[in-house]
Amino acid sequence: MGIEDYVSAIVFGAVIGVVARILLPGRQSIGVILTVLIGVAAAVGGTWVSDRYGLHSDYTFTLFDRGFDWLVVGVQVGIAVVGVAIAALLARGFSTDRDDD
Repeated sequence: MGIEDYVSAIVFGAVIGVVARILLPGRQSIGVILTVLIGVAAAVGGTWVSDRYGLHSDYTFTLFDRGFDWLVVGVQVGIAVVGVAIAALLARGFSTDRDDD
């Protein structure tokens, strides 16, 4: 694995994190770095879950000479949505900017 593999994993994780934030309704008060970290973790976790349980489809797409399975990407985005939701709940729970009306 070269440096371009690590860079592409970070970029793909960032995209997955952003997609998760778009799919999750409401405002999430978490930062960009946390979004990227959640996306990268979801990409790794989603790949592991898909390999572990044999979740693969015949539908793929190619991006920058790399093939991606739609079902695996769906699992990754699903994990990212859960991760962003948990992070947003924790951020709201520990926030001091609340109105206690």
